[in-house]
Amino acid sequence: MGAAMRRLSTPIALFAAALLAGCADVSQQPYQQPTVPAKAGWSQSQARPVSASDTITVDWWKQFQDPYLNGLVDQAANGNFDLKVLAARIGVAGAEIGEARAGALPTLDAGAGASFEKSTGQNFRKQYNLGTQVNWDIDIWGKVEKGVQAQTAEYQATEAEWRAGYLKLAADVATTYFQILQFDEQIDQQQNTLAKSEQILSTYRTMGGSGLLPQTRVMQQGAEVNRLSNDLIELRRLRALAGNALSTLVAVPAGDFVVPKGYLQRRVQLPLVPEGLPSQLLKRRPDIVAAEYRVLVAYELVGQAKLAQLPSISMTGHGGTASFALGSLLKSFTVGLLPSINFPIFDPSVKARIKTSEARTQVAEQQYRATVMAAFEEVENALVNLDAHRRQRTELQQQAEQLRTVSVQIEAQLKEGLVSQLDVFESERSLLSAELALLANHQQILSDTVTLYKALGGGWAPVDVRHASGD
Repeated sequence: MGAAMRRLSTPIALFAAALLAGCADVSQQPYQQPTVPAKAGWSQSQARPVSASDTITVDWWKQFQDPYLNGLVDQAANGNFDLKVLAARIGVAGAEIGEARAGALPTLDAGAGASFEKSTGQNFRKQYNLGTQVNWDIDIWGKVEKGVQAQTAEYQATEAEWRAGYLKLAADVATTYFQILQFDEQIDQQQNTLAKSEQILSTYRTMGGSGLLPQTRVMQQGAEVNRLSNDLIELRRLRALAGNALSTLVAVPAGDFVVPKGYLQRRVQLPLVPEGLPSQLLKRRPDIVAAEYRVLVAYELVGQAKLAQLPSISMTGHGGTASFALGSLLKSFTVGLLPSINFPIFDPSVKARIKTSEARTQVAEQQYRATVMAAFEEVENALVNLDAHRRQRTELQQQAEQLRTVSVQIEAQLKEGLVSQLDVFESERSLLSAELALLANHQQILSDTVTLYKALGGGWAPVDVRHASGD
């Protein structure tokens, strides 16, 4: 009777497992990219949009044709500690894939021991034992594999975050470098303006002493000199702070790295402005790719949680020996095998885990949509700024050209005695002010271009997360 029951136990258990598996809802729709509001093109695009891959390369900063900038980006890429943190996280995520995969492998434990006992009136007793045990939770439903897929998606998300960090680092290096060169040029022009204002002040004092000019006008000009001197001190302060920021980006202690003096408009060329289709943006921008991979992580964890409703089958094998004499310990062995099936008939934590996983999927999807919408805004803002600053550049160039013509004519009139030296000073000061505005505009266009390169994905290859999911 006992033998008959044992022969029936395994088929009955398997039938019960199959019956319970049929009752549990483990179905899951194929992975789909979360929907986002449709966007067919950019509002500021004047021409037919072209592929971002046709205009943006991974080393997009070389488009500015400044070898010193190229060296700065390389130095930052090799030394920046924030980027190294992101790289280390990739290593962690890769190791966690192996940790998740190990859940499907058997485990082996081995141990040895001895006991010694002496009681009053009894002989000294000693016993030696040696044993091993193998445990294997068989992943017949693919629950462990779902965990591996989730961790693989997490690894890919971490890689995308590194690419986003690399892109941000290159953009920060470029814009900070542009600011430093702008400050250098502004400082030179500010010094010229201050020198002209001091000459005007000297002339005003002479005229005031002769009664040809009111003292209030002299004092106003003195206040103007004070203002320009204060602005010059501020420019030098900002230049030093920008240098410290760049030092940190290239992994050099602040204060130990100094960018050689340069002139922005001479050293950095304005590149062509790229445009890309929004559909390409979703696959090229690393932060969007990382956000979608996080949606895939949540999707796989939902599948794993659902599979936890199914019975789990485990095998436990053990073997060992025991002896009162160490020399005879290996003469006999005991071996056993214990298969078992666990039915999660009523486990509230299983259902709760499914609901938690599904809720986290909703969070990941909304975060993905928020990232996409922010990317659309960033591209649109960059295009708006570029369009406005380029049109302003035309106006500023015309203004500066007209003021140069005025300055030349006033210089000629001074030689003929038609105007005073004060008129010359005023015209030169107006021209310097226009040239400063033109310089600031040049830096704005460069920074806008960097922002646009970054917003369009910085030349990284497109990634199809749906294909990566294997569903």
